Amino acid sequence: MSTNIQDKVILITGASSGIGEATARLLAREGAKVVLGARRTDRLEKIIAEIREAGGTAECRTLDVSNLDDMRGFAAFAESKFGPIDVIVNNAGVMPLSPLHELKIDEWNRMIDVNIRGVLHGIAAVLPAMRARKSGHIINISSIGGHQVWATCAVYSGTKFAVLAISEGLRLENTDVRVTVVSPGVVESELADTISDETARQSMKDFRKVALTPDAIGRAIAYAIEQPADVNINEIIVRPTAGAQ
Repeated sequence: MSTNIQDKVILITGASSGIGEATARLLAREGAKVVLGARRTDRLEKIIAEIREAGGTAECRTLDVSNLDDMRGFAAFAESKFGPIDVIVNNAGVMPLSPLHELKIDEWNRMIDVNIRGVLHGIAAVLPAMRARKSGHIINISSIGGHQVWATCAVYSGTKFAVLAISEGLRLENTDVRVTVVSPGVVESELADTISDETARQSMKDFRKVALTPDAIGRAIAYAIEQPADVNINEIIVRPTAGAQ
């Protein structure tokens, strides 16, 4: 076990499946005390039961990252169980891709609420205490869509570019709190299930033929966490070897 992960209190949003779930399981195996948040409580309870059966330490709470009070309640719940928060992984995200001319405005707003506001709410929930303790680590999940734009990805990429900008500003403003952005390439997940536009849905199925498994991103997150306190991994881009994306 890595001494820099052992016993750390780590919050993970969007933890009921995909990258969030895989990361929670991996960090728990490394000795972290993980607190999982997502909307699907039944999925969360199953995951933490399995983590505990494997000898890990885990708690969960229903979480809507678009609601600031809910996010603050999530952080307070974690502190009541395990004490001060060492790391938050702002992982929750949605990806209902579509061409702009389809005017799926409700989907645009949902991406803004979860992918941008959700990250800001996660920061707001933990940053004051981390600054006061002069210690902490905020990990924000962006995407290769935060570095490149494709047709049907305009709003999604806009939200992920925003995560990069927010994270860089946060890093520049804080000398005691580490800030890391992890930008996954194509990964097996349920994100494509949120795509209502049929053309975009089919394109994503083709795109994902060489997808990474979520644990690949979990390992990148663990790598950033396990560095010494004076080492900040600013950004990691993780792509499948077999694909351009």
